[in-house]
Amino acid sequence: MTGIIVLCRYNSSRLPGKILKKINGKPILEYIIERLDGLKKHYPFVICTSLEKTDEPIITYCKNNNIDYYRGPLDNVALRFLDCAKKKGFDNAVRINGDNLFLDTSLILTLIEKIESKQLDFISNVKDRTYPKGMSIEIVNLKFYEKSYPLFKPEDLEHVMTYFYRGDLDNIEYVYNPKKMNSTVNLAIDTQEDFENAQLILDYMQENHTTYDYNDIINIYSKIG
Repeated sequence: MTGIIVLCRYNSSRLPGKILKKINGKPILEYIIERLDGLKKHYPFVICTSLEKTDEPIITYCKNNNIDYYRGPLDNVALRFLDCAKKKGFDNAVRINGDNLFLDTSLILTLIEKIESKQLDFISNVKDRTYPKGMSIEIVNLKFYEKSYPLFKPEDLEHVMTYFYRGDLDNIEYVYNPKKMNSTVNLAIDTQEDFENAQLILDYMQENHTTYDYNDIINIYSKIG
């Protein structure tokens, strides 16, 4: 079974509480969940946060909205990701960042289909970035991840997947945008400016935000930029 893990925390040095910060009355986390909801029938998702008291607001939100969640170490995010995937019984785990408000579910599906059909150990669209920040997708086979974990460097524990971008590893695939466009566009929400840009994009939309794909969002971004 392939499952989706949304890694998030409440405290952020640059934008505190961003995961529950509201745009048009709706928390960022809710936008992410709504985008993933269409995949839920075949690919369950779980909100993965820390055991710290500061992350209680995320747990409260999940409980109030019947959203599956998991809690683990604050700083060792790689172990939190691993333990969450094991607890949920995932064979392959999709890593999504909690600041990726505009993730493209069709792209997620494409990568899931590739890792499953080719029986890959790891697939990603992050290396030598050809997609915007905020549309990052990384999927790993859990047995491979668990076997690789003891080889992680200290910085890998925070960044989760960086080990797989070093060295010459077999059975790994990197996905690139053939147009190699928009790689410098930032759709992730790290700062107040990013948050305000996200609000402008959402305000521009005339239909439900989940109906807008990667190209639609980039087109809107170019118009408001």
